[in-house]
Amino acid sequence: MATVLHLDTSARRTDNKVQDYNSISKSLAAHFTDNWLTLNDEDKVIYRDLGLNPPEFISQDWIAAVFTPDEKRSEAQKALLTLSDTLIDEVAQADIIVISSPMYNYGMPAVLKAWFDQVVRINKTFTFDLARGDFPLAPTMAGKKLILISSSGEFGFEAGGIREKMNHLGPHVETLSKYLGVETFYEIKSEYQEFADERHQKSLNDAYQAIDDLVKRLA
Repeated sequence: MATVLHLDTSARRTDNKVQDYNSISKSLAAHFTDNWLTLNDEDKVIYRDLGLNPPEFISQDWIAAVFTPDEKRSEAQKALLTLSDTLIDEVAQADIIVISSPMYNYGMPAVLKAWFDQVVRINKTFTFDLARGDFPLAPTMAGKKLILISSSGEFGFEAGGIREKMNHLGPHVETLSKYLGVETFYEIKSEYQEFADERHQKSLNDAYQAIDDLVKRLA
């Protein structure tokens, strides 16, 4: 039995009366999880909607608590790290991480960055050792898969695309995912949303098909 950690990050919901207002990335990710459970009905899903319930931003006091040894932390410091501990535990349980994310200003939503800041944590998800030379960080977990399901108003953000250098979403998530123990990264995209033409509809249809294909491969 596998555990799937499903994170939605869009500020939009999927139950709006006007369908065009619904989040594309959330709808696609829901399709992934629904299909996954159809084929793996005994698997566990941990779900968080970060868009509706944003994680707290880290602070100077949070950083101080992180770098204080466990046995020396005050009760206030322990309380400050409660959310981080919970989110890291969810990552630790997960075999597969599904993140849905719109592209906001060519990068990830602030709520997703806040989540990463809470979970990528020294002596929890990575260790630091200068004996490793110029790459002193090493993840503490391994063997996980991450599927990023993204939506964007424009297009051409892929390698070699006309907006490749403007893409600060997929490459950023893939880089950070290493410190969650992710060894296999996938991205499925829906593009052209702002154009609202046949290219957008084809891109959306292709994304749904890519999800169907990936679920069958991974299941």
